[in-house]
Amino acid sequence: MKPLQLEDVVIGQYKSHTKGGTTYPGYTDDKTVPKDSVTPTFAAAALFINNARWDGVPFLMKAGKALHTKRAEIRVQFRHVPGNLYKGSFGTDLDRATNELVIRVQPDEAIYLKINNKIPGLGMRLDRSNLNLHYAARYSKEIPDAYERLLLDAIEGERRLFIRSDELDAAWSLFTPLLKELEEKRIAPELYPYGSRGPVGAHYLAAKYNVRWGDLSAEHYKA
Repeated sequence: MKPLQLEDVVIGQYKSHTKGGTTYPGYTDDKTVPKDSVTPTFAAAALFINNARWDGVPFLMKAGKALHTKRAEIRVQFRHVPGNLYKGSFGTDLDRATNELVIRVQPDEAIYLKINNKIPGLGMRLDRSNLNLHYAARYSKEIPDAYERLLLDAIEGERRLFIRSDELDAAWSLFTPLLKELEEKRIAPELYPYGSRGPVGAHYLAAKYNVRWGDLSAEHYKA
């Protein structure tokens, strides 16, 4: 992994927000938190792997509190084909219709592929469709919660779903220098409203690498 650079990281902190007549408190509204706290409640980062296979491919990660939805998922966005023949002849924005493989870990576990397909007929228009494996719809039996499964594995001594100590060391060696830099420079996090999609800077970070956060699309909620 390439060392994490500060310009490839966005940190945020949620602030108070009123919606539908209800006021949600900000992070610093907590009596136990100092008013001048710069503790992040959100982080987004672009990471890169130093090898031939993944050269130039950005791995974008983000996590945060008080966001618009609670999800854990992996999204693989496929690149557009250079010189696409259909770019000028269909009504959907190509940049908003990227083929995408989504692995939703929780909640509502699913694996689905979002693809562009031709609309039947004599015209040449494309549409977005989902090839969807929705676990709750496919299997009638109760699906264990993620932590329920981990707790059972811990009791039984099953280690397959747990990372090894050398993996943990490698992860901390990647993030520790960045965390120290943030602390030493006392960098203020960008504020974002409670219940939003996070700070605006995260969208600029994704755009910098020609990537679009998947949770901005309407299909995200339909799948």
